[in-house]
Amino acid sequence: MSLDTSTLYLVASMIAALLGFMLLFFGHQENISALKWWGTAYLLGAGSVALWTVASSVLGEMLSLALNAVGFLTCGMVWNASRLFHGQKPNLPGLVLGALAWVAAAITLPAEASAMRLTLGAGIVAIYAALTATELWGERRRTLQKRWPAVAVPVLHGFVLMLPILLGNLLLPHDRAFGGSIWVTVFAVELVLYTVGTVFLIFMLVSERAVAVHKNAASVDPLTGMFNRRGFSEACARVIERESNAGRPVTALIFDIDHFKSINDRFGHPAGDEVLKLFSAVVINSLRISDLSGRIGGEEFAALLPCPLDEGVIVAERVREAFEASGIVCDEGPVDTTVSIGVAGGPAGTELEVLLAAADTALYQAKRSGRNRVEAAEELPLSLENWRRKTAGSARAPQPLAGVARLA
Repeated sequence: MSLDTSTLYLVASMIAALLGFMLLFFGHQENISALKWWGTAYLLGAGSVALWTVASSVLGEMLSLALNAVGFLTCGMVWNASRLFHGQKPNLPGLVLGALAWVAAAITLPAEASAMRLTLGAGIVAIYAALTATELWGERRRTLQKRWPAVAVPVLHGFVLMLPILLGNLLLPHDRAFGGSIWVTVFAVELVLYTVGTVFLIFMLVSERAVAVHKNAASVDPLTGMFNRRGFSEACARVIERESNAGRPVTALIFDIDHFKSINDRFGHPAGDEVLKLFSAVVINSLRISDLSGRIGGEEFAALLPCPLDEGVIVAERVREAFEASGIVCDEGPVDTTVSIGVAGGPAGTELEVLLAAADTALYQAKRSGRNRVEAAEELPLSLENWRRKTAGSARAPQPLAGVARLA
């Protein structure tokens, strides 16, 4: 069965135009610049291929040259769209370099050097495909398994494009029938598949990006940029498991800003928000890159350190001193910036809830002892179940609960 290549090119053009409109629509709807670039590239490419396929025999040499240049320009736009998608600026010289190289070669090369023009054109498209694949490969936020389809599609496209051209020019330079061989049909079919497959990958990448954004929003506190309680717990679980496998101890810190309610009452909630942001910056700057921290309550923060208890106490003192020395002055007067800290350490494999419960008890002791101080837990519950039983028993007593009651 033989396939008419002109028909295949027209089908590819219509599919590309339809998908281009879809990309533009979603790009404007979601305000994603990369989708707008991809959509525009598809529309320009579809128009140039369709016009060249239908009217190449009647078009003048200059018009044919311009249509080919537009095709190379669309390849540059696809590459720049992948750059925009990953937060980089468009490379404008690279955008037009392929088209300019083609125009210069077409003007300077003699008319009988058509094979050389084909090879040059195929090489330009293959280079843009490789650059696009490189941009997609450089995305570090996805795993290798999720990245490889986005890389394989443009690489395969460049390979399929180059192979028949190189075979025709290097291996069969005098075979006039090569231009109508099976390779041309294969490339026409691959062009259709590439058009559809690339858009599928684009939407896959956009979907993954949207999922990552929502996941990040669900685990990050919007005011301070730190982990919220959920994100902190999930990250700590991974660290505790890692340290447990290595047999290393872990230490938990709980911070509670002193008299925070009075700060909001005296200076207003905007000043309170500034204090929270200031304290989060102090914590982040005082911890190591391997330590975790998060905002787990209104004015309550926590940290997990892969270190023994004595090192955790030193870190806590460093945070306390830095926050005390970074006072804020408002129009109404100076804002008291002190913090009470509870520290608890445990052997490898200690559950996060156990560490936080012990640190919370130490924090309550720091509050009762005058605030603006660090207290280390004297003992650690033997297990989470024992801690739960102890907490449940304390709930029936009239005294306040550690972890529930807070001194203002």
